[in-house]
Amino acid sequence: MKRVLFLAIIFCYFQNLQSQTEPNTIEKKVIDSTAVVINSSDVEVKPEFPGGVNLFYKFVANNFNMPDTKGGINGKIVVSFVVEKDGSLSDFKILKDIGYGAGEEAIRVLKRSPKWTPAMQGEKLVRCNYVIPITLNFQ
Repeated sequence: MKRVLFLAIIFCYFQNLQSQTEPNTIEKKVIDSTAVVINSSDVEVKPEFPGGVNLFYKFVANNFNMPDTKGGINGKIVVSFVVEKDGSLSDFKILKDIGYGAGEEAIRVLKRSPKWTPAMQGEKLVRCNYVIPITLNFQ
């Protein structure tokens, strides 16, 4: 019985020792996974709309159809989405909405967006979460 217990302890010790010597292999598998989404503040090169943020806001302004409201609408919508490795956008979430269907309209416009320049971490393209505010001022 003592011999079995001793062998089990030795086995666990060597398993632990082996796992401590190969951390890079595990980290590479996680980074290479297609399911991993990195926050935009944590990537070396952030994703970007073609032509920059000013052209992005022009794109939104030209394509946003404001719902009918009697007194106009003012406020800020905050939308989160993932910029994929190929530059397409996915996983849209409305984080802040002002109502009247404005959040859904923002997502509709984002779905029509041209492909973005994807984020990079090291030499690799990565999926990246991006949060952007859209300010509305319709009278």
